[in-house]
Amino acid sequence: MRQLEKEKQKKEHILVCLSSSPSNEKIIRTAAQMAQAFQAGFTALYVQTAEKTEKTPEDLARLQKHVRLAEQSGAEIVTTHSEDIALQIAEYARISEVTRIVIGKSMMKQGYFHQRRVWTERLTDLVPDLEIHIIPDSDVYRRYQKRKKFPEWMELPSWKELMLTVLILAAATGIGEIFFRLGFTDANIITVYLFGVMLTSILTSGYTCSVVSSVASVVLFNYFMTEPRLSLHAYGSGYPVTFAIMLGTSILTSTLASKLKENAKLSARDAFRTKILFNTSQLLQKAEDASEIFDITATQLIKLLGRNLVVAPVEKKKNGIVQGTLYNAETGIKSEKVFNEKEQEILQWVLKNRKRAGAMTERFSEEPYLYLSIYAAQNRYGVIGIFIGQKPLDVFENSILLSILGECAMALDREQSAREKEEAAVMAKNEQLRVNLLRTISHDLRTPLTSILGNADSLISNFDALDEGMRKQIFSDIYEDAGWLIELVENLLALTKIEDGSVKLQLSDQVVEDVVREALRHVERRKNEHEITVDCGEDILLARMDAKLIVQVLVNLINNAVKYTQAGSKIRITAGKEEKNVWIAVEDNGPGIPAECREHVFEMFYSGKNKVSDSRRSLGLGLALCRSIVNAHGGELVLRDCAPHGCHFRFTLPLSEVNLNE
Repeated sequence: MRQLEKEKQKKEHILVCLSSSPSNEKIIRTAAQMAQAFQAGFTALYVQTAEKTEKTPEDLARLQKHVRLAEQSGAEIVTTHSEDIALQIAEYARISEVTRIVIGKSMMKQGYFHQRRVWTERLTDLVPDLEIHIIPDSDVYRRYQKRKKFPEWMELPSWKELMLTVLILAAATGIGEIFFRLGFTDANIITVYLFGVMLTSILTSGYTCSVVSSVASVVLFNYFMTEPRLSLHAYGSGYPVTFAIMLGTSILTSTLASKLKENAKLSARDAFRTKILFNTSQLLQKAEDASEIFDITATQLIKLLGRNLVVAPVEKKKNGIVQGTLYNAETGIKSEKVFNEKEQEILQWVLKNRKRAGAMTERFSEEPYLYLSIYAAQNRYGVIGIFIGQKPLDVFENSILLSILGECAMALDREQSAREKEEAAVMAKNEQLRVNLLRTISHDLRTPLTSILGNADSLISNFDALDEGMRKQIFSDIYEDAGWLIELVENLLALTKIEDGSVKLQLSDQVVEDVVREALRHVERRKNEHEITVDCGEDILLARMDAKLIVQVLVNLINNAVKYTQAGSKIRITAGKEEKNVWIAVEDNGPGIPAECREHVFEMFYSGKNKVSDSRRSLGLGLALCRSIVNAHGGELVLRDCAPHGCHFRFTLPLSEVNLNE
């Protein structure tokens, strides 16, 4: 039973309605307590209508305060717009699986001159399965209502709107006069005035000008277009009814036009901001690093809000926020932002507490910027500052802002996870390389070391019993094994230094043929079993190189050709000039490298399936070292086909600029 009760509690979802009324604070706190008691989901819904209920800065500030209170109470803020607030609440409740709705008692009464059907009845009819909790708040609401000066339709318009209304009425009267003289019927003239009323509704804000235009149209029609003219009297007995219908039609038309205009504005605004949110999500998914994510977020927020922004990412290596980036909304230019001590204090507080501070808040309210934290789970990524000045954010802007920051935090979370996975993969690869190195060294060094140890033991124990030829052979084997070990150690040290960038090239202009001859002096003694030829052309080739390292490259390439080809094979070393480079090639007519192994020959610890003649396997470092050395010189080492079989390694070096004729 307890388990069933817990599952039932988890399914609870409480919805509270937001407004600018002072009593709304009490309603939010009550709903939050209910959500905590039931361990329920908690949503705060704000329904904006075409009638601007938050006309004064005090109303807007109070609404923002209620939104922050709902956020701090753990509510998800949802903003929408509709003319029928009760219907919108019911629709959202059904879609979001709300189980309880919390409203104030003051919300039950609507209208200035009469009391419409109470909300509880409408909501009960629309969502009969939901519980509706009514919080007593009428006293506070009545005191708030007394401070209202005028209803929406009685608010004074601007002089510009009044002049526009007068011009439209004058134009309608002028056209009516023309129609009157041409003998048009009264219906045509009334249509002109109705058109003027609709035009006034579209071109002005609020309802005041529309209502004034409606009344004035009836008066002007009576004064100029009915007999006796230029008088407010009318001879026809049916004219009073005509005037009444005309007035009612004008007022209704103007009211509907104004509401349609406001709804169209709200719909266009919603569509634009929804598009911004959608585009932000798409762009963030394509972002490659944290810097790009912050740039995209700032750019999209500027499109949404049209305000200057400050982005201050956390620098984990420096343990906090050091500096940020200022984005100018007017010029689109971003610049470096250095924070002073006060700003640093605000940023650290926002980052630590994960709450907003600055403008429109109780903490650091004197600041011109509103600062919000960007975080996901336990990760803090930075703080974003939005310039507020004298223009507070509205509820919808605040809702989209939080959504974009949430998308930004999720993108940063994904980027960090991907980076950590990549770093873990690199570490795993390095660890695997280390294990492969140790395994390969322990396996492959055993043969030459065992051979050296055995040969040395034979010389110590049976030196006098061995003839001269046997002793020379043993010494030769020890020499070759020791040479192989030395070559391995040199390759390891050289490759390590080149990979970590600690090697500085000692560049000089060298004759290519001399370098090749020097390399042949260091090739193992088994070269005498092969036919090695050198062809560097008739002209003297000068290349810019570190001679010692290039000799090592050639030694490795020639040794490979000696080791992996049978005795009597031909090894050819050639060189030539190609544009601004000198190329050197080492080719043989041995068995070659299988096609499936060619793309791996330059990888560390890859030795393929080939074995050298003495069954000692290579560690696969020589070619990796050669490529690293050549790349450090700005050249390229490639493996080409050698017809009909064999290997052809070719690398390039920068051509020397020295002119020998000088």
